Amino acid sequence: MLGSRATIRDVARAARVSTTTVSRYLNKNIVLPDETAARIDGAILALRYRPNVVARRLLKGATEIIGLATPDIGNPFFAELASAVEARAAEHGYSVILCSTGNRLDKELAYLERLASRHADGLLFLTNHGDDGALRRAFESRRNVVLLDEDIKGLDAPKIFVENERGGYLATRCLIEAGHVKIAHISGPRTLFSVQEREKGFRRAVGESGAEVPEAFVLFGRYDREFGREAAQKLLSLPEKPTAIFAASDYLVMGVLDALRQMGLSAPRDVSLVGFDDMPFASLLDPPITTIRQPVRQMGERGVDLLLARIKEGDGPAAPVRLPVVLIERASVAPPATQGRAGGLQARRPR
Repeated sequence: MLGSRATIRDVARAARVSTTTVSRYLNKNIVLPDETAARIDGAILALRYRPNVVARRLLKGATEIIGLATPDIGNPFFAELASAVEARAAEHGYSVILCSTGNRLDKELAYLERLASRHADGLLFLTNHGDDGALRRAFESRRNVVLLDEDIKGLDAPKIFVENERGGYLATRCLIEAGHVKIAHISGPRTLFSVQEREKGFRRAVGESGAEVPEAFVLFGRYDREFGREAAQKLLSLPEKPTAIFAASDYLVMGVLDALRQMGLSAPRDVSLVGFDDMPFASLLDPPITTIRQPVRQMGERGVDLLLARIKEGDGPAAPVRLPVVLIERASVAPPATQGRAGGLQARRPR
């Protein structure tokens, strides 16, 4: 057998039984006399036989593999979610194929086809950009799909989201209760479902307070640090400056802090800040950031549960599952400082 891999036929021949007997023994579908079982075990050990797990699974009509498509595995949010998915899938005897798409439509569509060709039983899918209809059309013919975190408009599939609007509301109420009236909002791409819901919560909280939101106080762009810096510089250069900012991502908050340092300002002395996500680094920033915590691990676990129910039983909730969010209060919010001139902040030299 040197130079070639042992087959189930080789094991059967060495053990002096049929291939069917070996197959049923390996699948625990038969109870054999101790002597026969010992011969099979001995042949497997001597020949170093390794069962073809994929072939066995296909014979059963399922691969026991699911796919997870995520925009950026280097992002702590998506990394934690992937970890939860893999752990939950393993509890059910499933493996996970991980696809990092770079948030590119062409890669998302390519991975979708690749997973289909590998006979994955289902797919957990996350995107972080708007859809012009291409994703919806690609998914329409695929039944075992669960959407996480962001929506694909018009797609009839199980979906798990967090309470984005409530998160936006809680973040803004925190700033209002600290005494702020001039509150700005920085967010991601305007076409995103999460962006629209978090803005809605922001506007609802400000509206209930009786204040108004100048359109110059609401900026949309990318969910990244660089846009946070650019947006904060723009806001803090306005004649009428905000005293507080609700940023719809902790990455945006990092950019805001960059801008404050460059302008000789600091939080919360000059500008109070609230983020969204509660990334692992949020408590390590200077100052530690007040933010909205998402139940990331729970999202991954519930996603696996929904997908496996869909695969095995055809089940799927009629309405999206909504997971709760929590306001985590730290040191980035304080009452508005006395302003050095009407409607503006006094810039200080960087320390």
